[in-house]
Amino acid sequence: MSRRRATALPRGEGGAAEAKPRAPLRFGDDPLLWAAWLYYEDELTQGEIATVMGISRPTVIAYLAEARERGIVNISINGDRFRALSLARQLSAHFGLKDCLVIPAEGGTASLIERLGRAGAQALGWHLRAGDMIGIGWGRTMLAVAEAAGDPGLSDLTVIPATGAMTADLSCAPELCATRLAQNLSARMIPVSAPAILSDPGIRDGLLQEPVLAAQLSNLTRLDMVLLGLSPLRPGSTVEASGFLTTPEENRDSYRNAVGAVAGRFYDAAGKAVPGSLDSRTIGIDLPGLLRVPTRIGVCGGFDKVQAILGALRGELVNVLVTDSATAEGILRADGIEVQRQSLTRRPPTLPGRDRDEPPAMAGMQPVKKILNDPRDAVNEAIEGMLLAFPQYLRPIGGSLRSLARAYPAPAGKVGLVVGGGAGHEPMFLGYVGPGLADAAAIGNVFSSPPPDRILDCTRQADGGAGVLHVFGNYTGDTMNFEMAAEMAVAEGITVRSVITTDDVASSPASDRAARRGTAGNAFVFKIAGAACDRMQSLDECERIARKANAHTYSMGAGLSACSLPETGRPSFLLGPDEIELGVGIHGEPGVMRADLMTADGIADRIIETLIEDASLDAGARIALLLNTLGSTPMMELAIVNRRIHKRLAARKIEVMQSWLGDYCTSLDMAGLSVSMLVLDEELQDLLQHPCDSIALTLCPGV
Repeated sequence: MSRRRATALPRGEGGAAEAKPRAPLRFGDDPLLWAAWLYYEDELTQGEIATVMGISRPTVIAYLAEARERGIVNISINGDRFRALSLARQLSAHFGLKDCLVIPAEGGTASLIERLGRAGAQALGWHLRAGDMIGIGWGRTMLAVAEAAGDPGLSDLTVIPATGAMTADLSCAPELCATRLAQNLSARMIPVSAPAILSDPGIRDGLLQEPVLAAQLSNLTRLDMVLLGLSPLRPGSTVEASGFLTTPEENRDSYRNAVGAVAGRFYDAAGKAVPGSLDSRTIGIDLPGLLRVPTRIGVCGGFDKVQAILGALRGELVNVLVTDSATAEGILRADGIEVQRQSLTRRPPTLPGRDRDEPPAMAGMQPVKKILNDPRDAVNEAIEGMLLAFPQYLRPIGGSLRSLARAYPAPAGKVGLVVGGGAGHEPMFLGYVGPGLADAAAIGNVFSSPPPDRILDCTRQADGGAGVLHVFGNYTGDTMNFEMAAEMAVAEGITVRSVITTDDVASSPASDRAARRGTAGNAFVFKIAGAACDRMQSLDECERIARKANAHTYSMGAGLSACSLPETGRPSFLLGPDEIELGVGIHGEPGVMRADLMTADGIADRIIETLIEDASLDAGARIALLLNTLGSTPMMELAIVNRRIHKRLAARKIEVMQSWLGDYCTSLDMAGLSVSMLVLDEELQDLLQHPCDSIALTLCPGV
């Protein structure tokens, strides 16, 4: 039996959407180079290249032609560019790097440090996302990266030095590198209010107890990426000039086995930490902390730094490398790897008139496979199966499979709560029947309202003498049928109040909140209303609280594919392979906007920014969060989006008090997800934490 538990979260940490795929970093954002490599070296067809690059086949043909005209590809090769590209691919494959950019060793009048700085800024821009926290080391190369960085137009960026301040007169000190980078990224800068090296371990220990410094350093545990220079251990190196190694004896005696230093921490040829006299006196990120940072960008070049870079790569201290071709070749040779030479002459230099293996035309749309008997019996058979699986929660009312009540009656004098709507949203409606939630649920056909007589049966069953509250979504059929059922119940002497849920921000503007649809945010409203009823509050109070919960709830969905009805087996709308629908409904409705397919981070950013804006949330707000699969999206993908949303909320200083993740309101087999947000005050938070027990949601006391 699958059971989801709502988990209270402590205060904590947390891609911009891309219109089409970007060239991998090693291609330097040059689409001609990328297309030429895919065609001549990887031997992809023009159609395959179009798919990989997210462009049309005619554009691929134009790119390949222009690549030849510009000398990127000829009967031999453009040596420097393709040599660097080949080295980047070898380094990535051999060391398991997330990304690698190798620039030509020679590059006109600009110095190697300047060119590495520009390349490092490019690598930063490639991996940077809104809401990221970026650490940065120090040194001339780091300052060059900071100087070359441009404003990416991303919100909620934060920069922090990877170590404390330098005592030496260093023109590329940590605080300067961090300040310059923050300025160019339009980011917030958090200082580290202490020296990088203390004279005595006791002073360091005392400083680490200071609340201001402790708060600053805690950000180093939440870095999304870090920019690092790698210093060899030689006279005149950056680490020596910085004042870390104050005497030759300190270098010789403590760090004789070290080959390099990163952020003031020393490592050996295998990339393992070399303990020494500075460890107990250094303030800044350490190597274990560095390894926990998801993206670690090392920017370093020069043949004298080969051993330092090689050690860092072996120890995975960096997982994105930016270097020059001479250094890259030296790294590979030093690790015993034969450097591959690319000829790019395996294919004829003239473009063929047509692709060599053009795929056949796509077959017509096929029916979606489903595990069904007679589609007309699907709802009844499904409910039968649910009753057999969950007899501790549900029982039919009067033998009806479409009018369901809680397995054990509620106490007399309690306000009854009735919910309902169409089938196809499981576990919505029947999954929220149980102690602390609804007392009964009326179920209709797939995506259709239950008729008034079923709703009336549920109302009679839920009536404990204190009145009954109806809560349902804002759809024409539901509104009409619940209204008719309420009138019939009143005629029988049962007092009924109705609350219509309107949480879908995409379906109507904030100025017309009453026109919005009710979607997965129903779960929050059911939970709050059920808690109020369970606490034996009056019908007036239960209605007020349910309306308040609805007014504080905001939802938005995104669909990767449409759902398919049991009777037809056909999608309710069509999406291209590279398209996504934003603002989809839960009844197979298309979204309010069609866009190019996004990354998980892009989808998360688009949705959460819309919800924050619609709810007018400021720093210090407290919310509950629900991530819901629309049917076929796996938990893994929900969790990836959840991770991003929490980071964005943390960057805005919005606190997530309760987090739900799973299937709460589906749309048959639709691929996609929805995000719902309940803005909390003391009353709503208290009710949200009230115990409940049902198929869809279990919340134990004290959780």
